[in-house]
Amino acid sequence: MTKVIGLTGGIGSGKTTIASYFRELGVPVYIADDGGKNVMQTEEVTDQIKTIFGTGIFDNNVLNRGKLADIVFNDKDELEKLNAIVHPAVKKDFEKWLEQHKNFDYVVYEAAILFESGRYKECDVVITVTAPEEVRIERVMKRDSNTKEQVLNRMKMQWNDEKRISKSNFVINNNNLKIAKEEVVEILKILNIKQNRS
Repeated sequence: MTKVIGLTGGIGSGKTTIASYFRELGVPVYIADDGGKNVMQTEEVTDQIKTIFGTGIFDNNVLNRGKLADIVFNDKDELEKLNAIVHPAVKKDFEKWLEQHKNFDYVVYEAAILFESGRYKECDVVITVTAPEEVRIERVMKRDSNTKEQVLNRMKMQWNDEKRISKSNFVINNNNLKIAKEEVVEILKILNIKQNRS
């Protein structure tokens, strides 16, 4: 049976970069954020979002993700309402994807809120990616054109590294990408993953 490696880390930790490296090494990767974007375009999910958040966050019937982010990243209760809609849909999407990759020994499930959502319980192994807070803030400000305050608000909504690490099997420090990649290779050796298996 295919084993699931849960890959997580706070915003700006560079977990998507690490996920890409797993993919380069032949391990299939599911990015929960991409899965979330896909399911949020389905009629079933958009109807639920309209019911809870109203039609004001839609422009010509298309969800304005920026408007939605302004609501949910400033209010924990609103974020929980959104997660209650999106998480079950992503779970279903991942299960379908997993079925398509069942001939692999391991796959990676990359999610920012792996612990917060409780999905870590469904993973065989969990890896947390870390980086110094200032580095993370700088990366996100540059990547998303956010203010420092916006980044800090999003960080507040997530678990801190200490809490994540306490529940993880492995930790990758992504301050130096070359060293981080070496750590990925080391983890693969420990897990004895047969790479590039089709």
